[in-house]
Amino acid sequence: MSTQMQFGIFSVGAVTTDPTTGHTPSEAERIRDIVTIATHAEEVGLDVFAIGEHHNPPFFSSSPTTTLAYIGAQTERLILSTATTLITTNDPVKIAEDYAMLQHLTGGRVDLVMGRGNTGPVYPWFGQDIRQGLPLAIENYALLRQLWDQDVVDWEGKFRGPLQGFTATPRPLDGVSPFVWHGSIRTPEIAEQAAYYGDGFFANNIFWPKEHYQRLIQLYRQRYAHYGHGTPEQAIVGLGGQAFMAKNSQDAVRAFRPYFDNAPVYGHGPSMEDFTEMTPLTVGSPQQVIDRYAAMREHYGDYQRQLFLMDHAGLPLKTVLEQLDLLGGEVVPVLRKELAQGRPADVPDAPTHAARVQAVYGDGPAREARPNAAGGNNLTVGGPYQDTPPAAPKAGSAFGTAATR
Repeated sequence: MSTQMQFGIFSVGAVTTDPTTGHTPSEAERIRDIVTIATHAEEVGLDVFAIGEHHNPPFFSSSPTTTLAYIGAQTERLILSTATTLITTNDPVKIAEDYAMLQHLTGGRVDLVMGRGNTGPVYPWFGQDIRQGLPLAIENYALLRQLWDQDVVDWEGKFRGPLQGFTATPRPLDGVSPFVWHGSIRTPEIAEQAAYYGDGFFANNIFWPKEHYQRLIQLYRQRYAHYGHGTPEQAIVGLGGQAFMAKNSQDAVRAFRPYFDNAPVYGHGPSMEDFTEMTPLTVGSPQQVIDRYAAMREHYGDYQRQLFLMDHAGLPLKTVLEQLDLLGGEVVPVLRKELAQGRPADVPDAPTHAARVQAVYGDGPAREARPNAAGGNNLTVGGPYQDTPPAAPKAGSAFGTAATR
């Protein structure tokens, strides 16, 4: 299978009443269903499953690492990602440790989409101020990078207590941290942050016209090149999307309309016809979905990841699994071929753990962190590990400076 692009699905982890039956699933039912959906995604040939993070009803997905670890134990090749990891309200120490542990448990099949979320009240629930959302995102991510890149961290910032001689454990698998996408639908500062670090930028392209996302992605590509990571065309871009399919397009429209009309996010707003014209939501035949998404690179350039939202608006499990059958069986194989045609040789493939380890170590052995008996004292025993710590990451931009004040 080509690694040029990754295709998959993402879930926001919502519990929604089915408008056609009136059935509201329990949290337990939705949690069981999401495991079934994720494992079926691998069965139909998809590459990625991603789940969001929320801490309030009607969402169940408060613990992505627990969910992804359980799914990882039942899959073999599926990349396990977050659709959002809340960089603003989670402690970077716990993010560093939890996702490094998840790396080890899944053989490196892990990456993250960092974001600030879309639930304002989450900030005070975790002792933070929403008015500090951007400074929190900048400072916390700078600390997270240090915790992954350096064995021993001395750090002092504005939003959490200082660290002295601290080591996040376990160390990242093979000495290579999980790949990070920075997710945003409206904030240019997050595109700038992704560009500074040379990370990926995920534009969850599901709500607004293409021109909105074009501006964000163009900014990210330009700044990626500015920071010396490559050409604008070599920046790592991911897109969200939505589709509902049937063999006959009229059947798809008829079946999906009650779900669209009552969806918590966009129901009781624009008509389905207006919304599908303005956004990438495509309701129709598999060929219509192929045509729509094969054209995405005309708008955004060659990119590396395409995720679809499929388990939303109260759709029952049986319907979601049928949608995955169509996506994996009829749509994605064609999109892989069409989006590979004419793809320049210097456009990077989608990031994988194996490729990133190869980039760091070549054909040599990867790091296997073996602790000394430091007993938590990294200041006087010459370092917590038997090998030499990795080199410190670069610093010096406005992001690096602001984040360490």
